Amino acid sequence: MKIRFLVLICSLLGCECLSAQCVNIGNKRILFLDYDIIERLDGAELKMHSPIDRGVAFYFDKSWEGSSCAYVTIIKDSTFYRAYYRGRLTSKTNGAKQITCVAESKDGVHWYKPQLSIYRIAGYDENNIVLMNEGDVSHNFSPFIDINPKRDLRYRYKGIGGKEGKGLFVYQSIDGLKWVKMKEEPFYTDGNFDSQNVVFWSPEHNSYLLFFRKWRKVDKVLYRTIAMSRSEDFEKWEKYKLLDFGNTPIENLYTNQIGFYYRAPQFLIGIGARFFQNKKVMPDSLFTRMKAAYVNDCSDVYLMSSRDALHFDRIFMESFIRPGIGYNNWTSRTNYPALNVVETSDSELSVYVNENYMQSDAHLRRYSIRIDGFTSICAGYVGGVVITKPIKFSGTKLEINYSTSAAGEIRIELLDERDEVIPGYSKEDCDCIVGDEISRGVTWHGKSDLSSVEGQIVKMKFYLKDADVFSFRYYR
Repeated sequence: MKIRFLVLICSLLGCECLSAQCVNIGNKRILFLDYDIIERLDGAELKMHSPIDRGVAFYFDKSWEGSSCAYVTIIKDSTFYRAYYRGRLTSKTNGAKQITCVAESKDGVHWYKPQLSIYRIAGYDENNIVLMNEGDVSHNFSPFIDINPKRDLRYRYKGIGGKEGKGLFVYQSIDGLKWVKMKEEPFYTDGNFDSQNVVFWSPEHNSYLLFFRKWRKVDKVLYRTIAMSRSEDFEKWEKYKLLDFGNTPIENLYTNQIGFYYRAPQFLIGIGARFFQNKKVMPDSLFTRMKAAYVNDCSDVYLMSSRDALHFDRIFMESFIRPGIGYNNWTSRTNYPALNVVETSDSELSVYVNENYMQSDAHLRRYSIRIDGFTSICAGYVGGVVITKPIKFSGTKLEINYSTSAAGEIRIELLDERDEVIPGYSKEDCDCIVGDEISRGVTWHGKSDLSSVEGQIVKMKFYLKDADVFSFRYYR
């Protein structure tokens, strides 16, 4: 009797412990950006996928733009795209004044410079300038579409810019082209700000999140790092906190380019530039011939993610986008990604990178990656298994974003809280999945219904052979 009682108690405690560890994912789309939902990998791995080079999006070729265009922001607004970026007037156009320019596109692939008449510059009545004569604001002006449900509905667009000592100022716009300062005093002052500073409304956190440049001293050496503050109303801001990157090497993170992922807003993704100071690659013999400036350093693109806006996973320390072939890609302050990843087809995301900085052919380049395709769980030809932590879900169907080879396949098994196969949802019951789709329903003997296990604590067991799974979601 005592033994049976102890077994019963241990069993109950085990279930309570499992329930406490359970991740309630509801019907949210889950990407494999971290190990938070992964319990075990056996013959499988978490893999980062680098975007594919799609060529030049557009050149910074207007006389008033100059070759030091930088800090690009991409915004997709309904049926069109805009790229905002810094221009710097040359000595022939009234000194080193900084301006904000814009390019537009109907598909995110083919771009043009609109002929606006908002400002007159160097004799040009029609140009693509949207902000001018605002001091240091145009150095790093960074717009966003404000989706706060309590915002002033007349002004969908907001933008910030500024520098250390003066602070960050906020502007607003009805159409994203004509901007006005919201108030004369800065909205935030406690930062260094000598980079592109980013702010947006996060529906997951129900607040504005501000990410900006701070300097951090380690062993008497200063490093560029990132700080975060939040506000519910854009008026009162919390004291900043430095981002926590866990037990990873300290690097100069020049830009952060953080935003929430539109298909899974609980994930914040940063695709920024890291800077390697005094790491010179270009030979002296090429410096004059290439007419390049800033050649003593180099940069590339990194990937990181977070759920709480403070602790960021830098699981992949390797470059997300390498500089590539050609010394023109290995100069200082080139390879700086634009803010925001945008959808450019029903299967493709586009990432844009500022390249050939301070060179005659300075430009913005487009890279593409499949939707949800930043990372995946994957296994090779011999196969592998991935088991999730205990989860609860809401929904009666399961879809996955996946890719296999012709020889490969995927099967998914559901386990209960004791790691036992749930009848009807075994590997053998699961219909074999082969192909390459952004959305594929999972079935067991031709049936997709999961109502019998909805709300229960389960584990997912992925059987992978020469296959990748990029995301999954339960739905009705």
